[in-house]
Amino acid sequence: MLGNLDQSAATGGWIKDTSEADFMADVVEASQEVPVIVDFWAPWCGPCKTLGPALEAAVNAAGGKVRMVKINVDENQGIAGQLRIQSIPTVYAFFQGRPVDAFQGALPASELKAFVDKLTALAGDDGLGAALDEAEAMLAEGAAADAAEVFAAILGQEPENAAALGGLARAHIAADTLDQAEALLANAPKAIATAPEVDAACAQLALARQAENAGPVDDLRAVLEQSPDNHQARFDLAQALHAQGDVEAAIDTLLDLFRRDREWNDGAAKAQLFTIFEALKPNDPLAQKGRRRLSSMIFA
Repeated sequence: MLGNLDQSAATGGWIKDTSEADFMADVVEASQEVPVIVDFWAPWCGPCKTLGPALEAAVNAAGGKVRMVKINVDENQGIAGQLRIQSIPTVYAFFQGRPVDAFQGALPASELKAFVDKLTALAGDDGLGAALDEAEAMLAEGAAADAAEVFAAILGQEPENAAALGGLARAHIAADTLDQAEALLANAPKAIATAPEVDAACAQLALARQAENAGPVDDLRAVLEQSPDNHQARFDLAQALHAQGDVEAAIDTLLDLFRRDREWNDGAAKAQLFTIFEALKPNDPLAQKGRRRLSSMIFA
């Protein structure tokens, strides 16, 4: 329980009004555990009416990693005087019992997000980052079940952790429990449904579904030897190559198909390439090289 910050306000219960009497509990004591933003405002203040909702939105988006209290300076002149509030809106940020940042006036949403992000970084992630790294290492080593347990535990603490949800889905894919991965991704919280980590897992799931019906590589190569212009066979070969783990050859085959007929089957080669690139990590050399080669063909 973080001081006296109750569940009375806004989306996640991370915002409340406070007073001089509760300032010590709601701000100083609470900030020992999580950063607390203090918004000094007044009903007659025009910019306050713009800043307040925008700041609340940024705090709610942080999912509990920061809290916010609102102080009406007309009703709490003592604390406003102690902190030397000379104009409003004025915003202070407290962490571990002391002020660590502040600004005056209304700011655009991008700057408010940066302000909140800096505070969340200051507070750390309670070891969740290390746990994510550990789970990723387990998954890379083939311990899908162990990785799934760690990813699930992280989601238990942060249900909207996109990296953990995407990781858990990938663990299910690695364990060939595709239906569970599909259900997990289909029910992803709206706030992270289109996060890169979730999109990557969706791409991996699509490729895994394709692999279930992939034909024998040798048979498809034999077809192409007899009919080099059989675009469907070339596309099927790319899927089969990817299914057996030869990602580079799959990319090469799709690029060859794109070169031969970029419009075939409504641009299927390009779409499949994007699915493969999305399933790979952004800094994966195969993805980077493949994207460069595809771009050179598109703009040639």
